[in-house]
Amino acid sequence: ALFIVSTVFHIVSWKKSHLRTMEHCFHMCDRMMIYVFIAASYAPWLNLRELGPLASHMRWFIWLMAAGGTIYVFLYHEKYKIVELFFYLAMGFSPALVVTSMSNTDGLQEVAWGGLIYCLGVVFFKSDGVIPFAHAIWHIFVATAAAVHYYAIWKYLYRSPADIIRHL
Repeated sequence: ALFIVSTVFHIVSWKKSHLRTMEHCFHMCDRMMIYVFIAASYAPWLNLRELGPLASHMRWFIWLMAAGGTIYVFLYHEKYKIVELFFYLAMGFSPALVVTSMSNTDGLQEVAWGGLIYCLGVVFFKSDGVIPFAHAIWHIFVATAAAVHYYAIWKYLYRSPADIIRHL
């Protein structure tokens, strides 16, 4: 959903003629989807690994943060950009407090690398209009980090139907 909403936003903003209101709406949705994407990135780890009693609270907390971020964008879109960036980063790091306490740490290195790639990409996210093609470079970082996280989920959390049947 993040990539679809983001792509539509960028297409609409490219075709500026009569689409100013639609561009604003899609820009808000693009920013809202970042919160959903962060929560969804942690969901497999919070739901498919044994994490102890704090994990159930973090499952709720991360989605409440996503809902709060969505409401924030709706109310204050583009008004307090540094606050929004802080929310993104805080939301990205908060679940790590619980996930790092897993007894089975397989895959955490990939999760950390993906998070680092996102954080490095923030430099370009904040340099839009200053560094040529900064926004496009930001999206390369996003796609790379998402691929690293997807690989970690596929390698360490995904079980094929044959594996499930074998363990019955």
